[in-house]
Amino acid sequence: MKKLSILITLFLSINLFAESANPIVEVKTSMGDFEIELFPKAAPETVKNFIELAEGKKEFKDPASGEMVTRPYYDGLIFHRVIKGFMIQGGCPLGNGTGSPGYKFKDEINADKLGLDKELAFPKGQPNQKLGPQRAMQGAIMPVYAKLGINSKETFEAKQTEFMAIIEKMSLKEAYSNMGYKYDDKLESIKATKGCLAMANSGPNTNGSQFFINLGDTPHLDGKHTVFGKVINGEAIIEQIGSTKVGQGSKPESEIKIISIRVKK
Repeated sequence: MKKLSILITLFLSINLFAESANPIVEVKTSMGDFEIELFPKAAPETVKNFIELAEGKKEFKDPASGEMVTRPYYDGLIFHRVIKGFMIQGGCPLGNGTGSPGYKFKDEINADKLGLDKELAFPKGQPNQKLGPQRAMQGAIMPVYAKLGINSKETFEAKQTEFMAIIEKMSLKEAYSNMGYKYDDKLESIKATKGCLAMANSGPNTNGSQFFINLGDTPHLDGKHTVFGKVINGEAIIEQIGSTKVGQGSKPESEIKIISIRVKK
């Protein structure tokens, strides 16, 4: 009886562990295979979307027919953008970076977990390089202009001291929020480091099917892209894809196909 009790306890503990383990997907490509651990605690909706698209359990709009269909989405797609030392990108049904599954969904990011609430957007009055191009910086400060009623050179000069006081205290989290990013402090977000899997997008809350895998650390992407996995096996294949010869638009000269993406059983 005691042995049976021990076996039942062991069985339950094994199954509880299995249920709590992160899913691992195997990505088969024309250049070799690799494995990615997915992080549901960091991005539950993103992980669910990725798996369901990959395994043909979620409807998407077929770019050729315009009809809603269900099939393994990523099978046969290519890595359409490769930048050595930066990232490899795939998941576009058109193969040029403009395609989508016919829907968009929100970002899943905890800015505090990434330390963006502690990093200044304009240290010593100078733009943090992570803000990006000038239009992004404008997005960060436009709400400040509106708040202070600044709409001309004269009103700016009259409120310059007040304006600078706000700017010099602004965190990256506040700046990105001004640009339209929304954050969730309940998520277990991780930084965009080498080997991480993240959603590619065209701005806040524009996720669909496209993803990228980092070839190096990219701290300037923290807070702007949902990180939801990391390569745990086959790193050499990622490097090989990342070193391929590319042409216009950073598109590989020879197609690198995704054969399949499936959860390992």
